[in-house]
Amino acid sequence: MATETGTQKQQEQEQKKPTEKRKPVFVKVDQLKPGTNGHTLIAKVLSSEMVLQKGRPASQNLRQTRIAECLVGDETGTILFTARNDQVDLMKPGVTVILRNAKIDMFKGSMRLAVDKWARVEVTDPATFAVKEDNNLSLVEYELVNVVEE
Repeated sequence: MATETGTQKQQEQEQKKPTEKRKPVFVKVDQLKPGTNGHTLIAKVLSSEMVLQKGRPASQNLRQTRIAECLVGDETGTILFTARNDQVDLMKPGVTVILRNAKIDMFKGSMRLAVDKWARVEVTDPATFAVKEDNNLSLVEYELVNVVEE
């Protein structure tokens, strides 16, 4: 019986231990595929263009909606990143950012990189790599094909 309670105490202690965070696996822009998520990557912001700005902050409850399309990239290629609200302020041309838990959204058949509420954008030290600007993954048009298995 004494060994049973000892085992139970050991199991309880193991359950109380904080879970260790996994080290992020950084991917390159050219590894991004449609319909995928959970990407962590380091990218340079090449350009940022406001595409939507609506609402006036008349009161504390109403938030202004801002959306910008930012061209970001690394040494393997570039992709359009959709920045929303507070993210727009971080995405200034020339800045290097870490995109954590980013996902690929499809917009008019092409890929867009996005960060939702479960992910984040961090400004980091300037990167030393030169961006490969002639490989823009957002210019590749994809078509959804239904495959019928027999």
